[in-house]
Amino acid sequence: MNGFSSPIHQLVTQRAVGCLLTALIGAALAISVLSAEGRETAATAPSAEQVVEQLGLEAHVEGGFFKRTYAAGKPPTVVTAQGERLLMSSIFYLLTSQSPIGHFHRNRSDIVHYFQLGDPVTYYLLQPDGSLRTVVMGSDLLAGQRLQLTVPGGVWKASRLSEGPHGYGLISEAVSPGFDYADMTLAERNDLQSQYHDHRDLIRELTRAQ
Repeated sequence: MNGFSSPIHQLVTQRAVGCLLTALIGAALAISVLSAEGRETAATAPSAEQVVEQLGLEAHVEGGFFKRTYAAGKPPTVVTAQGERLLMSSIFYLLTSQSPIGHFHRNRSDIVHYFQLGDPVTYYLLQPDGSLRTVVMGSDLLAGQRLQLTVPGGVWKASRLSEGPHGYGLISEAVSPGFDYADMTLAERNDLQSQYHDHRDLIRELTRAQ
């Protein structure tokens, strides 16, 4: 070699550089388009305040906001150990950046949760054997998020909103037998920590201060 590139070598190098620049520009444009689409989606989605107003939501004792949307008429009803209950009821349930936690509580009825819109919501389920099950509800199925979650009656449950562009996560719940406040127990922090020693820190985060 004489230290100088041949014309062919220079041409090949120029073409390679040109292809690389084209690929980089294309990638940058694709990222720009995706970012713009993400901003547009977040910009066109309703705000948390608008969701609360449009759906007529009210503050819930366990945290977040709710509204009952359906209650099976009478009759028929179902007889439980706690008395007569509707066959089924349903609600909207909303967590927001200002009220991001649904504190640990337990229901006697089975509850099916459905993700509606907004940012992901993580559910923490304390199992009877002492273990913890964690489920993320959201629309990103490829990331393992779930659109539907069933929580059996008797399981301690808490939920927490994930950070995201919307500032809220909207869930629907179907309860059978129908929900009654007499069937719901808000966790006492010390009592729950004594039952689930391995999860004391999480319980402290997701229960109301006594």
